[in-house]
Amino acid sequence: MSLELKSDTVADPNYDDEFDAIVVGAGLAGSAAALTMANRGLEVLMIERGSSPGAKNVFGGVLYTPTIRELTDFEDAPVERYVAERRFSMLTEGDETAFSLRPGEWHEEPHNDSYTVLRGEFDEWFAEQAVEEGATLLTSTTVTGLLREDGRIAGVETDRPDGTIRAPYVVLAEGGNSLVSEGANLKPTETRENVAVGVKEVLEFPERDGVIEDRFRLTDDAGVSYHYFGEGAVGDAFGGGFIYTNDDTISVGVAYRIEDAATHDQSPEETLNAFKSHPAVAPLVRNARTVEYSAKTIPEGGADSIPDLVHDGAAIVGDAAGLVLNNGVHLEGTNMAVESGYHAGNAIARAAENGRVGAEALQAYPAALEESFVVQNLEHYKWMMDAVEEDRDLLFEDLPRAFADAGTEYFRIDRTPKESHAKNAKRAVLDAVGGWTGAAKLALRYRKVVT
Repeated sequence: MSLELKSDTVADPNYDDEFDAIVVGAGLAGSAAALTMANRGLEVLMIERGSSPGAKNVFGGVLYTPTIRELTDFEDAPVERYVAERRFSMLTEGDETAFSLRPGEWHEEPHNDSYTVLRGEFDEWFAEQAVEEGATLLTSTTVTGLLREDGRIAGVETDRPDGTIRAPYVVLAEGGNSLVSEGANLKPTETRENVAVGVKEVLEFPERDGVIEDRFRLTDDAGVSYHYFGEGAVGDAFGGGFIYTNDDTISVGVAYRIEDAATHDQSPEETLNAFKSHPAVAPLVRNARTVEYSAKTIPEGGADSIPDLVHDGAAIVGDAAGLVLNNGVHLEGTNMAVESGYHAGNAIARAAENGRVGAEALQAYPAALEESFVVQNLEHYKWMMDAVEEDRDLLFEDLPRAFADAGTEYFRIDRTPKESHAKNAKRAVLDAVGGWTGAAKLALRYRKVVT
């Protein structure tokens, strides 16, 4: 069966025993799973609560594409720009100290597999790839719970009339707000210390062709990925800000821990407005108008917060499985979502070929994920969030101020010898970290960032 459905094209579809697998959510992880299973000959149903795939999905703006490139004819994908520059900035209330990377290699195909996209367009295209391979897409439909028969998961309950849908395998790709998985006791509710809130605006520049290229020093399809941290980015919170360039818009936002939002009475809207008003950011967004505002929760618990990935009849993928790496240096999740969907789809296809059901039949999924970059990266950096939390005042306040003062002093023009300015600049940084002993301890503590 290969039906290219939207939710309003079939009034009373008969779902019972029609499908080999159901995918809850048609985002990146869900479409990757559906496409993988459809390629292996399974009859797959994707259920999306939005009016179209991507309509409900929010992310900063950069998509990492190695696995998508292998699964699809990527030349037809609706990308905005490739990332030609990555910039990291420390902000005090009035200063910026920045480090920028613009490797020539990033201008060459496949552009480090890093592109800005708009999720509404990209997710719809990605889901269409699964539909073209035989998957069925059902939109504007909410999964309200899981169907259990004889103690195992055997399908889903939906908000449609006669909306019980049966299948021997269910992939839960519902994102960070995973109400179905939590409601079925397949995963615990994450503590707010391990969850961030992200808010983003898409801005356009009316009647000014070339303004993005001029402000961000761009040519052709090149784009930038700017990341900011420090008190000038998100105030007293643990997090950061970002700017990504699209074709004719820019994505601007902040992400920080929900715990800080509550503790410091710091609303996302106020934090974003303060970030856009910073002297380092305001010139980049000057005269822009907001065309889209969105918000989401981001799982940041790392390797220790990954739930059991397989259950008797179900697999959890993407953000629902906590597969996000956000340590300030590496900000990844899209590639992890796609990779998890791919491995889950393969595991289910293999189980179906062998006529096996149950959690044991799906163990190939977590085993493959353990061997992939996804879990290996999360394991490698799981120490970092605790270290950053312990050093948050130093990293988000003291060091940005020290580097700003050191830079001001080192390049000061007056009648004092350069040697004196250099000594004063060095003293500003060393005083912030506790002298040479403190610097050595700090370097030792964060050595794994580069090893």
